[in-house]
Amino acid sequence: MVNYNPKDWLRFIFNFHRADTVRKLLPILIAMAGYSLAIAFLIIDFWKLGDQSDLRNISLMHSLLGFVISMLLVFRTNTAYDRWYEGRKQWGSLVNNSRNLALKMHQLLESHHREAREFFQVMIPNFSASLKNHLRSRFIEEDFTECSSFRLSQLNTKDHVPQQIASALFGKAHALEREGILRPEHLLVINPEIQSFMDICGACERIRNTPIPFSYSSFLKKFITLYCITLPLGYVFNLHYLVVPFVVFIFYVLASLEVIAEEIEDPFGTDANDLPTDELSVVIRNTVNQAFGQVPIGERING
Repeated sequence: MVNYNPKDWLRFIFNFHRADTVRKLLPILIAMAGYSLAIAFLIIDFWKLGDQSDLRNISLMHSLLGFVISMLLVFRTNTAYDRWYEGRKQWGSLVNNSRNLALKMHQLLESHHREAREFFQVMIPNFSASLKNHLRSRFIEEDFTECSSFRLSQLNTKDHVPQQIASALFGKAHALEREGILRPEHLLVINPEIQSFMDICGACERIRNTPIPFSYSSFLKKFITLYCITLPLGYVFNLHYLVVPFVVFIFYVLASLEVIAEEIEDPFGTDANDLPTDELSVVIRNTVNQAFGQVPIGERING
């Protein structure tokens, strides 16, 4: 995710980062400029059509359809942003619930229950790291921290890893209850946080696996393209060769909205405008370690 100062206007105007739509659309913008230049040359210098040509009336179509295309793009952008913001809310809930579960387990487990405390200190952050990678359809061993009671070899990395970790958390809580370390009422206290992990996972999977309907996305792209390639036919009589930058700018504005919507509708990837799930996973690990009042497990082992 791009960190920026929203008040720094000069940076926005003159700086082009790698996610800027100009970079992504540059080939097609050049093609649109060449097409518009060719149309302008044919009408002005080759065919020498006058102001009385019926082609001049095509601009009426753009006036009528301008409102329609603007409404479609507003709906498209709002829908994509809703998905992005819903993903951010789910990860915000994961941060809060991870912290709350760590605080509860820190208080419920005595200091001499070292193995149980180590398990929850390690496995709670492991869930967020595994969910981050699961949403990117991969598994990274370096993001998983082992503890004495749960090793990497116990995971089936080709299956649903977050579900396996949530199951281990729930199973460990029940095992502690059977051993008399936790009381039955303690399970009622920690159950909402453990259950919320898979609820959050399911919500994120719903966002990732439910793209905008193909017919809608296809129609919008065709609509933008047809709208822009007919612009030179109507406005060349008034703008002459200035129709070239005019068409390029209009296409840039309309196509950029669609490109931005495409990027943010799946917010769990590694694009510049995706959610900072890597940073959030680190935040969860740090806050869980702080909640247990201990040095991070990985630092203890390596140090």
